[in-house]
Amino acid sequence: MFLEKMSIDHFRNYDHAELAFSQGVTLFLGQNAQGKTNVLEAIYTLAMAKSHRTSTDKDLIQWQHDYAKIEGRIHKRGQSLPMSLIVTSKGKKAKVNHLEQKRLSHYIGNLNVVMFAPEDLSLVKGSPSGRRRFIDMELGQMLPVYLYDLTQFQRILQQRNHYLKRLQTRKTTDTTMLDVLDEQYSELAVKITLKRRDFVEQLAGYAIPIHSQISRETETLQISYDSSVNLTVTNTADEFNQVREQLLEELVQKRAREIDRGLSLIGPHRDDLSFIVNERNVQVFGSQGQQRTTALAVKLAEIDLIFKETNEYPLLLLDDVLSELDGHRQTHLLNAIQGKVQTFVTATGVEGIHHQTLANATCFNVDNGTINRMDEVDNDDR
Repeated sequence: MFLEKMSIDHFRNYDHAELAFSQGVTLFLGQNAQGKTNVLEAIYTLAMAKSHRTSTDKDLIQWQHDYAKIEGRIHKRGQSLPMSLIVTSKGKKAKVNHLEQKRLSHYIGNLNVVMFAPEDLSLVKGSPSGRRRFIDMELGQMLPVYLYDLTQFQRILQQRNHYLKRLQTRKTTDTTMLDVLDEQYSELAVKITLKRRDFVEQLAGYAIPIHSQISRETETLQISYDSSVNLTVTNTADEFNQVREQLLEELVQKRAREIDRGLSLIGPHRDDLSFIVNERNVQVFGSQGQQRTTALAVKLAEIDLIFKETNEYPLLLLDDVLSELDGHRQTHLLNAIQGKVQTFVTATGVEGIHHQTLANATCFNVDNGTINRMDEVDNDDR
């Protein structure tokens, strides 16, 4: 899978831009605040129908315009496929092969991407909500129905919290509606929890050997999904129903506490990931180097897992991340993707980045919202 070309209109600081890409590495060079990250954000948004940087769609629309448009043509399974996404303050319109997609869950997954930015280095030590979002976005690419289930769960969660708040403030004392919501809530919560757990187990299977290689076999990694829902079952063939019954029982046991708090205290919105290196929690006790090695291993594992699930390598977006990695980690990253993954890299310059992969990169200069292809990069920059 690769992106053949892309055009953007009224996106961030770009009025209009048209770009054609090679299948290898594309390097965007420029000073800070010129729009390099915005190009990668446009690719990510084309794939995921949402930004990795903001949850507010209007932030994507250029000032004094009422829409942003991204169009791309991807090469996938031997065919060329057009995609387009229009973002307005009122919503999005997504098309694949010129056909409008009624649900974004039908659109997402046509183009797979893995984003690696400086903030992703904090995946390990950052907030649980960030790690949950990481799971949701990556899992959603491979299993679009997951995004539909997640949207339904979030809707029921909001309704349930609203009713718990009404019970808390004694605007109602009737718990019948809560019983109905618990049935719907438990079904969706278990669906999401089990899919997340399975995803994390598969991801760990790829990340553990990668981590061992990067650490020169001096460290061992463990990744686990920490669920607030009891996943212990006696019969795996009937796992869903057993876990759901356990969740319903626990909701009854915690009902008084949930009403007192006005919040749902059990469910996938309370879950987290744990990263253990050499039997110590790297989130708490790991060095910065260990945390970065873990984050890098997870990102590289994503590439392999997506390939396993889709039989296509995703696009890799490296947003100013190479300058954050030392030479050993840079080399491991670029060796891992060389010749098989279409890669887009942003940097202020290529000094300090030493790898043959970049010597053959297609280079663009980014300056104040304009992008120009460079026939060559100055030797001083090399």
